[in-house]
Amino acid sequence: MTELSSVHLPVYKSWRLNERHYGAFQGQSKVDMAIKLGADEVQKFRGGLFERPPPNTETRERGNDRKHADLTERQMPRTESLYDCMGRTKPLWEDRIKEDLRKGRNVLVVAHGNSLRGLVKMIDSIPDDAIKDVAIPTGIPIVYKFNKRMQPVEDENEEGNQKLNMTGVFEGIVAHKIRGQFMEKPGLLREALKREQLWQQKVPGFDDANNNNPPLTLSGERSQQQQLTQMEQSLFKLQDEKSLMEEPSSSSPPSPNPIEQAREAAVSGNILSPLFPSSPSPSPQNDTSLISPSNPNYYSGTKRLENYQDKCAKNVVTFSNSVKVPIRKDSVVVIIRHGKTSHNQLGLFTGWEDAPLAEEGRDEARNAGKLLKLHGFEFDVVYTSWLSRAIETAWLALDELDSLWLPIIKTWRLNERMYGRLTGLDKKMVAQRHGQDQFMKWRRGFRDRPPRVSSFSPLYPGNDERYSKDGGLKDVRYSFSESMIRTWESGRLKLHRKLPKTESLSDCMKRTIPFLVDRVIPDSINKGQRVLISSSENAIRGLLMHLCDIPEDRISDLEIPNGLPLIYDVNSRCIKLLDDGTGRDLTEVYNFGSAVEFLFRPCIGEDGEEEEECNLVIDWPEIRIPIPESNNANGNDSLSNLSEEEKNELTIL
Repeated sequence: MTELSSVHLPVYKSWRLNERHYGAFQGQSKVDMAIKLGADEVQKFRGGLFERPPPNTETRERGNDRKHADLTERQMPRTESLYDCMGRTKPLWEDRIKEDLRKGRNVLVVAHGNSLRGLVKMIDSIPDDAIKDVAIPTGIPIVYKFNKRMQPVEDENEEGNQKLNMTGVFEGIVAHKIRGQFMEKPGLLREALKREQLWQQKVPGFDDANNNNPPLTLSGERSQQQQLTQMEQSLFKLQDEKSLMEEPSSSSPPSPNPIEQAREAAVSGNILSPLFPSSPSPSPQNDTSLISPSNPNYYSGTKRLENYQDKCAKNVVTFSNSVKVPIRKDSVVVIIRHGKTSHNQLGLFTGWEDAPLAEEGRDEARNAGKLLKLHGFEFDVVYTSWLSRAIETAWLALDELDSLWLPIIKTWRLNERMYGRLTGLDKKMVAQRHGQDQFMKWRRGFRDRPPRVSSFSPLYPGNDERYSKDGGLKDVRYSFSESMIRTWESGRLKLHRKLPKTESLSDCMKRTIPFLVDRVIPDSINKGQRVLISSSENAIRGLLMHLCDIPEDRISDLEIPNGLPLIYDVNSRCIKLLDDGTGRDLTEVYNFGSAVEFLFRPCIGEDGEEEEECNLVIDWPEIRIPIPESNNANGNDSLSNLSEEEKNELTIL
């Protein structure tokens, strides 16, 4: 979606597109299972159509997972055959995807091999006995076109795309024609399909492990590695597939053992492990990209901190994943201004220009997610603007919270203020050219608008396909003058929405506050949901003006720091900050402007009166690191030598 400049599009997430559930085999090494049960037995479960692996008899961890909490007992599988997995995709195809296609929409489906087989089976009417032999290569799009009767139609070859008649391509392995068009170079596509067929026919790595041989690479050569670990086997297929696309990269170092970390910390006295990396984050090309927003070659959704002991500042601490932080269940609204962009760093007016996050901004977004996680925050819904910097900030924070599955509602009403002809200009240059007084009126005046852009300017949102495309905006009235201009230009009737050519702070708030009042409050806050809002400075000013009753003559004096979570307590109706573990006065560390007293005013107590004392900062959680018992028969374990008082000092404050 990054390359298509379409991260603002709505995303529908469904469990029906999840990968097949492998029951008791889930998370197990294929090689180990083949050694224990026999390769033929394991391959029967992997490659058969109706065979189900043994069910998961342990505590149903997926049922305790928030992302699956709304599934019924019947919907939650303990194990699945390929047929079961494909079957659950049918309601989604019939009720959702087909309806979107009938409305003339282009639909992108991102899922897994077995769930995509279900869609391909329905689209191409592939028989049961043939679908298990259909290969779905990783990362290669399959494009289908449909007629008005929702039947797939074949298209002529286009340069750069590969149209394959799958019948007999691999000596009869695939016995049914797929009408979809594979968008990849022919040679690479054939290699990918052959590799996929090989993985389907044999337990990956079993022959090599059984013969004590290192694994084969795509070139047919033996790697230098002499044995397969369970982790390496789990990643082996992915590495082979990626080697089709790019040169193999060096593997990441194994994650440190949390117990060993606790032991070393106890011996060295260095109990606190710093959290926020002070050195630059890893290159996005070396991370696993999840869902990238508008310039999300700038985003990498890695779920681990690589070499984090070497990339630390001293302001926040972490602890072992085995430590449980109490989850906050009360309704709350967390507001985050997007991380810094290159425009912020250069002092440029940004407005509706879709500037991506800078490296510093990505770090700010990740750190916000880590801090929220440390304080036990979870969310039920996320609201963002249509600008990539806000979407990317939300995704990076959610990735740290392991919550990328959450629904994200994107709206243009949370966009930054439209700065008209000032967009993209240097603020210092504008001040020098027009004078400091005029500059401050344009920048901070409540009702002063910057110069307007013309209808033909590339800065006008109406010339951006995201806003001008039919169906993009439905909550904005049509503009007669703009519709006439575009009708005259195109020679046919063309309706055009009334989009801003410039905005004052007041204009910006006239679209943000109604969205808060009419959508966020009734749909989420009043229902007790935990809400995350990722937006831009002036849009956030509007939200805070309403939530905190800030006078309009002072709202311009309020500054919103980048990447800092602002916690709005729904019950006490006040803004709080999260303790970062340093003991610093956060109102002095961050610049909130001269209107700070309106932002952090006394909280409202249960009696409806203002409390004399209000805790501005949500205290750092007290968390105890579990101390492992000594396994040393001689009692020489390093932790066993600690006194109870010393062990108590392992509590993180």
